[in-house]
Amino acid sequence: MIRINLLPHRETRREARKKNYVAQMVLTAILGLGVALVGGVVINQLISNQAGRNEFISRENAVLDTQIKEIATLRAELEGLRARAEAVENLQRDRTIPVHLLDELVRHTPEGIYLKSVKQKEGKVVLNGYAQSNDRISELLHNLATKTPWLARPELNEIKAVLVPTGTKAKEGRRFFEFTLNALLKATESPADAKGVVKGPKAAAKPGQPAPKG
Repeated sequence: MIRINLLPHRETRREARKKNYVAQMVLTAILGLGVALVGGVVINQLISNQAGRNEFISRENAVLDTQIKEIATLRAELEGLRARAEAVENLQRDRTIPVHLLDELVRHTPEGIYLKSVKQKEGKVVLNGYAQSNDRISELLHNLATKTPWLARPELNEIKAVLVPTGTKAKEGRRFFEFTLNALLKATESPADAKGVVKGPKAAAKPGQPAPKG
């Protein structure tokens, strides 16, 4: 028995394909929207994480800036302490220099020389006194140049013959040579050495009297 389908099968298949196409489009749109939503969530999460890292870096930078300022302050304080310590050391050293200078002068001033004045200004020492002869002055210059570590480069500035009164009358006196010389002062000790015992200066000889030997 032969069956004949009189229904419009072509239109039915067309309608079925159309519905299938629409369903696929809807499914595709739903999938695309889901992907977009997921992607948006992921991107927002990444942005949030990066913002958190940026905030952490900003906080750490602020902490580092504070520490750097503290370090700079500590360095300034340290430099100030070093400067004060150096000043104290210099004062500790310089306060004993006159004692050593006088001791060295007494030790190395030859007989026949009387020192009238000793002046120290910064790194220079000026000596003024009387000598029985030019040879005594030459010996003093030699001693100051070679025998003491406290003085260097002694130079004779002036020398002249004078009459030093020795009696009650103005015309009575002895002939001496008045001289002026200078030398450079050298600081040769450390503050720790300044704690040592320094020998006291001896009295120099007056005109007409022999000077004690060092």
